[in-house]
Amino acid sequence: MTLTLLLDLDDTLIDSNMGEFIPIYFHALEKAMGEYVSPEKMLKYLMLGTSKMIAHDSPDETLGQLFDRNFYPNLGVDRSILDPKIAHFYDEIFPTFKYLTKVRPEAVDLVEWVFAQGYRVAISTNPLFPQKAVYHRLRWAGLAPEKYPFEVISSFENFHFSKPNPAYLAEVLGQMGWPDGPVLLVGDDPERDIQAAHKMGLSSFWIADNDDSLPDGYEPVAGRGSIGDVRPWLESVDQNTLLPRYQTQSAIAATMKSIPAVLKEILSPLPKDEWSFSPSTEEWSVVEIVSHIRDIEREVNLPRIKAFLIDENPFIAAGDTDAWAVERGYAQQDGEAVLGDFLAARLETLDVVRALKEEDWLRSGRHAIFGPITLEEQLGFMAEHDRVHLRQIFEIIRKDEKIKSI
Repeated sequence: MTLTLLLDLDDTLIDSNMGEFIPIYFHALEKAMGEYVSPEKMLKYLMLGTSKMIAHDSPDETLGQLFDRNFYPNLGVDRSILDPKIAHFYDEIFPTFKYLTKVRPEAVDLVEWVFAQGYRVAISTNPLFPQKAVYHRLRWAGLAPEKYPFEVISSFENFHFSKPNPAYLAEVLGQMGWPDGPVLLVGDDPERDIQAAHKMGLSSFWIADNDDSLPDGYEPVAGRGSIGDVRPWLESVDQNTLLPRYQTQSAIAATMKSIPAVLKEILSPLPKDEWSFSPSTEEWSVVEIVSHIRDIEREVNLPRIKAFLIDENPFIAAGDTDAWAVERGYAQQDGEAVLGDFLAARLETLDVVRALKEEDWLRSGRHAIFGPITLEEQLGFMAEHDRVHLRQIFEIIRKDEKIKSI
C-alpha cells in the first residue's frame, strides 16, 4: 500500500508570519484597486467574501464562485474593469511579498525524499487564496509546482470547502481518487489541521515545539516535532497504524458532502464522448456509474434514511440495482445532466443528515443482508459506496488517458 501525505503549507513547509503577511497583502490589494474602489469598501467585501468561504458547507459551488458572488457585485464597478487590475496584482505585486516568508530547507529535503519513496503527495493548504497566490507561495518555499508532481494543490478555484471543515480533507482525498492505503496529514495548526484530521479519521503529525500542548479534548497525534523530524519518524513507524478510520459520524458526513464536489471538479472538463468510454464490455462507463449513484441516492439512500427516522426498527430490503443500468439505458444518458441531478439529490440528503440528532444516528433497523444495523452504520455503508465508485471513475479516466497516449 502506498502512503498518501497531505502537507500543509504555512508554518509547515515554509515559515509564514501570517499576522504580518495578511495586513500587508490586504493593503497592497486595496492600493491596486484604489482607482476604482475605496479602501473601506474593498476591505469590507474582501472580509465578507472570506468569511463566507470559511463558513461554506455545501458542494453546490466552489469557494471562488462563492467569493466572487459576495465580492464583485458589492463594489459598484464592472468586473471587466477590475479583473485586469487583480490579475496584474497577482502576477506582479504579490510575488514581491516573498520577503515575508522564509524557506525551510528541511521541508524541501522531506518533499524530495517522499517523492523518491513513491509516496503520493497533496498540498493541503487552506484554499482561501487563488491558485496564482498559492503557486507563488510554493515557489517561495522552494517547492515550485512546475518541478514537483503534487497530485492536488488546493485553491479557491478548485475547492468547495475550507479548513477546519473535515469535508475539505475529504475533498483533497477525493481529488486524488480516494487512496485506499495509509494517509498522514502533516500540519501545524491544532484546529485547522490536527483536529480536522482526527474528525476525518486520519492520522496526523503535528509540527510543534516540545513544550506545545493540544487543547483539552483533542485526540493524541500519531507524531510530533519539526518538519525535519517527519522523515525519521516515517522511517520508524508501522504505516499500518496510519490506515484511515472513516466510520465516525463526522467522517461519514464529510465524505457525503465531498463526493459531488469532487465529481463536479473532475468530470466538468471531461469531453462528451469520454463519458461513455468503457475499458471493457464488462465494465461500466462514467455516465453509467454517475447514473447509478444518482438513482441510488434518489431511490435507495434517502428513502432508507427516512425509514430509520419514521419507523421503529424498520426492515431495510436489498435489491438488484445493477440491473437498472440496462433497464434504464444509463449508457445513453447525458452525463452532465445526470451529474446535475445527482448533486440535487445529494443536497436533499445532506439537508436530512445535517438535521440528525445524536440519538437519530443510533436508531436501529434490520437489514436484509447485514442484519441488525444502526442508522450510523447504514450511512457508513452509503459513504463507502461513494468511495468505491469514485475510485472506479478515476480508474476509467486513467485507462482512457493511457489508451490515448499510445
